[in-house]
Amino acid sequence: MTDIKKDDMHVNFEELDYQRTALGELILRRRRVLALDGREIFEVKLNDEYLMSSLFHEGEVALTDLGLAELTGEGWDVVVGGLGLGYTAAAVLKYDQVARMIVVEALAPVIDWHQRELVPNGTLLSEDVRCRYYHEDFFALARGDGFDPDDSGHLFDAILLDIDHTPDALLNPRHADLYSEEGMMRLRAFLRAGGVFGLWSNDVPDKGFLAILSSVFDQVDGHVVEFENPIQGKTTANGVYVAKVEQGP
Repeated sequence: MTDIKKDDMHVNFEELDYQRTALGELILRRRRVLALDGREIFEVKLNDEYLMSSLFHEGEVALTDLGLAELTGEGWDVVVGGLGLGYTAAAVLKYDQVARMIVVEALAPVIDWHQRELVPNGTLLSEDVRCRYYHEDFFALARGDGFDPDDSGHLFDAILLDIDHTPDALLNPRHADLYSEEGMMRLRAFLRAGGVFGLWSNDVPDKGFLAILSSVFDQVDGHVVEFENPIQGKTTANGVYVAKVEQGP
């Protein structure tokens, strides 16, 4: 997901859904931005914070492309942690080598938006037989038996995570243990030999977290993903971490 700031701009907007969740008030909006020739965008707001926008999804797509670029062969089994507006998951399904994708999402309304086709990628994801929604807490699963509800300890080719803003700017303080060396070791245990962990960040890669990844994984890269912000008229950058397992757990 991509953090955005509320800008002073003239828009038409419609509230598509409002739900009270364990994390607070969750709102899905559709806006037409007159300053961008009436371009339609979708936004998600959590409590008083603008959480994500369809206007900025380059980082989410890059998470998929940079992560899956490290894989070989076919029949890939992929986990996507965090559904959001579906851009990471939609990018995964563009790869014919993907046999299955489990999308783990803690907020039931977000899954519902896609199943009801209220958001741009809803139809694509819900109609692809390779896509399976799993309404569960990604972080709790990482502490337990893994991400396949039918196969405890199942190993995957790729785990792509896009939930928190950064490894130290969290939506929930209970997520913090995953970003420790111990947490990354638990996550690695669910990857096959040659498998990849990818993480989106609102900020460019942090040396401290790269060091943690390097202590656990065999190959680690931090990528800067730049894209134009047409609202603010400047270039914005996200980060993508990619960590690879050369040998299995």
